[in-house]
Amino acid sequence: MPDITVLISGSGSNLQALIDAEKKGELGGTITQVVSSSDTAYGLTRASQASIGTKTHILKNYYKGTTKEDKSEREARREKFNEDLAKLLINGDIRDTPVDGYTKPDLVVCAGWMLILSPTVLTPLEKTGITIINLHPALPGAFDGTHAIERAWKAGQSGDITTGGVMIHKVIAEVDRGAPVLVKEIDLRKDESLDDYETRIHDLEHVAIVEGTNIVLKELAK
Repeated sequence: MPDITVLISGSGSNLQALIDAEKKGELGGTITQVVSSSDTAYGLTRASQASIGTKTHILKNYYKGTTKEDKSEREARREKFNEDLAKLLINGDIRDTPVDGYTKPDLVVCAGWMLILSPTVLTPLEKTGITIINLHPALPGAFDGTHAIERAWKAGQSGDITTGGVMIHKVIAEVDRGAPVLVKEIDLRKDESLDDYETRIHDLEHVAIVEGTNIVLKELAK
């Protein structure tokens, strides 16, 4: 079975959808580790409860001793963070050689990972044969980046659009612009609150994350 690493930043509800699918025999791979950008993310608890190994990789630790005005220094430290993330995924640690017994993942799934993945991360993964996909709560080409759910809801309320949705897509340097793997649409209702729309989107995400992951796993098996 292909090995899967899941990247998270928060509650991990989409991670839970993947864990539940694996338990039911409905996931075409094995979640072997979870990496979080926050040490307080509840997704780490979800992973531990499922006996999945966890790691944290926290950007604020790299920024210690700097201020937002130290732009060049912070850019250099962000680049170091990116380099170390690639090593963490490929080698199991931020060192340059693989950890004994560590098997690099076949697939990395971004399931609520809130940080941009630069070429410094993506290029080494591609060179070592690791595929990476992302869940984004908007349709292709619409509402790239942050706060996509709120932005789509507002556009629906103003009548600019009538359809929202979610997609699973391949990750490239351009944020949320990689080739879609799976797209699921949902209607936008003018009589619906943001909270209610967000709930429907999250429910749709939990289905899409499993279906999209399985599509890519089948591609990798060819």
